[in-house]
Amino acid sequence: MDRFDALLLEALQHDSRQTAEALSPQVGLSPDACRKRLARLRKSGIIEAETARLDPNTLDRPLMLIVEVSLQNERKRDLDRFKQQMQAAPEVMQCYYVTGNSDFVLMISARDMAEFEAFTHRHFLDEDNILRFRTSVVMDRVKQGFALPVQPKEL
Repeated sequence: MDRFDALLLEALQHDSRQTAEALSPQVGLSPDACRKRLARLRKSGIIEAETARLDPNTLDRPLMLIVEVSLQNERKRDLDRFKQQMQAAPEVMQCYYVTGNSDFVLMISARDMAEFEAFTHRHFLDEDNILRFRTSVVMDRVKQGFALPVQPKEL
């Protein structure tokens, strides 16, 4: 990855809808060169996906919760089962298997506390392998996104 790739990736992280024509003056390459580089970055897997960030309030999902989950057993089949459950749960926006005081950290959206309570019954309270879970309610979205710092590789 060179300086031009880094500039393209930086620009796309802020607005992935930009065309090659719009990116061209930002990175100092022709639109055709931008298109070719973007195709290579997508094919190589550096660009994993291009998604839309939605406003939870307009979709009647204003409640955001961060949940730390500790499992009773961390056998591979138990971990895989929990991961699959979280991947299938539409309320779970993000799920991370982590080190530290808990095994997983989840970002969950809900319409209200009743919907979250129903989620906790289905996925935590009715499950034998959940040791405990701790919930924090998000009061304000100060910064949200997936942008990574992009640096060209040194030669």
